Amino acid sequence: MKDTVIQCTTFGMGRTNIHSLNMKLIGKYFDILLLGNEFPAAITFYTDGVQLVTEGSPVLEQLSHLESKGVRLIVCSTCLDELRLADKVKVGIVGGMPDIIEAQMKASKVITL
Repeated sequence: MKDTVIQCTTFGMGRTNIHSLNMKLIGKYFDILLLGNEFPAAITFYTDGVQLVTEGSPVLEQLSHLESKGVRLIVCSTCLDELRLADKVKVGIVGGMPDIIEAQMKASKVITL
């Protein structure tokens, strides 16, 4: 387990207007991450990124596998409340900004997707 944190801040990966491309990229990213032998210590989800851990997300299976490998999935409670998704979380732990900051401060590297 590396002391790396990956931050998911969008619903998908990248900033294109082509939603299907954003979703294809994030799915591929998590698939390839799962093929490796090393995993990040945590993945944080905030702003629109919280949608990745909620009901209907196309990457729930990959995220569930990452969680089973010991990766902490930290989901912003404020974002979930604002987007009215708090009751739709399927993976990860609902935390707050202090949990996200703690993960970032412990990390030697932070990657924002």
